[in-house]
Amino acid sequence: MRKTLFFIFLTLCPLILAQEDEERALVEYSPDFEFRDGLFANFETVKENNAIPPARIVTDEDMFDREFYEKITTLKEIVIYDENGVKKVLKTEDIWGYSRNGILYINVGLAFHRISFMGSISHFVATVTTYNPNNYDPYYYNPYYSNSYYYNRYSQPQSNVGNTDLRQYLLDFESGDVMEYDTESVEVLLMEDPELADEFHALRSRKQKQMKFVFIRRFNEKHPLYFPGD
Repeated sequence: MRKTLFFIFLTLCPLILAQEDEERALVEYSPDFEFRDGLFANFETVKENNAIPPARIVTDEDMFDREFYEKITTLKEIVIYDENGVKKVLKTEDIWGYSRNGILYINVGLAFHRISFMGSISHFVATVTTYNPNNYDPYYYNPYYSNSYYYNRYSQPQSNVGNTDLRQYLLDFESGDVMEYDTESVEVLLMEDPELADEFHALRSRKQKQMKFVFIRRFNEKHPLYFPGD
């Protein structure tokens, strides 16, 4: 019996120690925390702080240029070398984001935006361009339809005029979901903390709008964000 217990102990001990080492390797996020500079192919690599460093990006751009990431993300594709030295092609539109000088930038609306408020619930502002196909353009002319049987003089021609809006978003660092910054999204995210969720839900609608950010801060204080340390 003793030999059996001793064998079980020897078997489980390395697993326990490995788990403890993994837990010790995690550090709580603070304003002093710096993400590794480079590209983040997906959200999991962000949570692991495992960026593709500039040295593994195939480009003619100077990696020490302050606008290095702005320049390479204007391309439709970015070529990199993976950990095994194999060349791979990443579609820029599929890249989660990048880190520059330890600060995260997220890809939303085919542009990269700085995450200014980090936490389990993060907040950022993005410039998003939307296109309304029903917008009327008085200078629009389509030679294929103007003399056609299908042309309707009462219908308004379509245009590709875009509207650029400044929008606020929330990033759930548990799931990676990006949500609109509104009371509905805050209420959903607070469900992870029933006490805060009930308190927020009890407020009147107007008060909820005023207190959104306060409750996000309180949530982040109770539920710190952790990343693997160096």
